[in-house]
Amino acid sequence: MSIKTDSRHLYLQVIDKIKEDINNGEYAEGEKLPSEFQLSKELGVSRATLREALRVLEEENVIIRRHGVGTFVNPKPVFSSGIEILSSVTSMIEESGKKAASQFLSTEIMEATAEDKKNFAPKKVSHLISVERVRTADSEPVVFCIDKIPEGIVPLSLIPRTDSLFDLLEKHLKKKVSYAISYIEPISYHDRIYDILHCSADQALLLLNQMHYTEDDEPVLYSSNYFRSDMFRFHVLRKRV
Repeated sequence: MSIKTDSRHLYLQVIDKIKEDINNGEYAEGEKLPSEFQLSKELGVSRATLREALRVLEEENVIIRRHGVGTFVNPKPVFSSGIEILSSVTSMIEESGKKAASQFLSTEIMEATAEDKKNFAPKKVSHLISVERVRTADSEPVVFCIDKIPEGIVPLSLIPRTDSLFDLLEKHLKKKVSYAISYIEPISYHDRIYDILHCSADQALLLLNQMHYTEDDEPVLYSSNYFRSDMFRFHVLRKRV
């Protein structure tokens, strides 16, 4: 199992070898890797070299290291989407061949905070409809969503009857949700959300904050979506200018 030497840094060769073994099925998804001592011996490298390779593999979400337990192969994400494409969570789930559904946790009218008013500017908002939902794929919880809509845009009573807020907004606004400004960040731990999504304490979430706008630049929906990182992967096409 030892690696073949080439001109590259040794830790890069270790990375390629571990990835190759995972792709070939030597290590299955969720399987625990051998100990650092055993793996470094099998690969014929120092533990320092192995640790650097494992650090990179963890950053790439290929493996996950659980303190005091061991190193495990991360399952490959089920859902993948270009972040430059504005798709609803429903569409992302259904395009993977799974059944999308929503579990509504709460729907209420709340007073807009200073942060809310800043997010929706220049639109003036005093109260918002706040919706908390769990999005499921084949009944498995995969996304926790907090959505905020200015009061009066859609009837409160209709929200729990729909899976797609995009469709509901467009029906009542007579305008299409055209684009969004998005920010994505990793979340290390949140006790309530982790419990709802059935996550282990050392599993990361991907938080996608988005303000959605209509064709005439009206801000109509602010979403905070917490995606399970073992289920979702986002990519972006970058062009050189």
